[in-house]
Amino acid sequence: MKLEVISKEVIEIVKRVGSFIEAESKKLSTADVEVKGLNDFVTYIDKEAEQRLIRELKGMIPNAGFIVEEDQSQKKAAEYNWIIDPIDGTTNFIHSIPVYSISVALSFKDEIILGIVYEINSKECFHTIKNQPAYVNNKIISVSENNVPGKALIATGFPYHDFSLIDPYLLLFKDVMQNSRGIRRLGSAAVDLAYVACGRFDVFFEYGLKPWDVAAGAFIVKQASGKVSDFSGKSNYIFGQQIIATNNLLHEYFIKKVQRYFI
Repeated sequence: MKLEVISKEVIEIVKRVGSFIEAESKKLSTADVEVKGLNDFVTYIDKEAEQRLIRELKGMIPNAGFIVEEDQSQKKAAEYNWIIDPIDGTTNFIHSIPVYSISVALSFKDEIILGIVYEINSKECFHTIKNQPAYVNNKIISVSENNVPGKALIATGFPYHDFSLIDPYLLLFKDVMQNSRGIRRLGSAAVDLAYVACGRFDVFFEYGLKPWDVAAGAFIVKQASGKVSDFSGKSNYIFGQQIIATNNLLHEYFIKKVQRYFI
């Protein structure tokens, strides 16, 4: 399998679907918004974008499975699996806040080997494959070189439906706020991770995320010389619903800080 060829084709597919999302966003009304759960929304655009991605990706790797947000009829396969979020940041999308993205990862026997995050509004395409550097629009990127916690710019996501850990989260939030350069909450975990990969953020942490939120972005961080773990410092961050992604230099420091409140 030539991952370089597949990656180029997937990037083109993602950009086409991004153009569809951008065009349809101008027609979106409140009547088009469905409520799946507490502060959990979906539109016909999410669903159609996901179907377009599935249709085009299905023919690329025979017998590949799909781990996706909306179409639960799709099944995981034994070897290759596409992990897709058609619009990461749907709440931003429905409120016309221009930070949302398409996230596509490919795994082989549960190891991620390809990751693409396409921020639709800026038209920045972050991408990488196994054993290659990470890129944004074909320019090599790398995590920041900051090793001073007080100079770190931190990204996170606020709890919006799972409030079971809100008390330790707020204590950690206060600690980080007082001991860093600042905290940002963009509303798209995939974009947060991509920004760690290119050095805009030094650290990203969040709980309650799904595989399609983090699979591609976390892989891009790792290929850009960053480090990714769950809150315990282990590798169960794709399915474990806890993630810390850093520039590597600040990872152990931030793990200890998180564990002060969560472990």
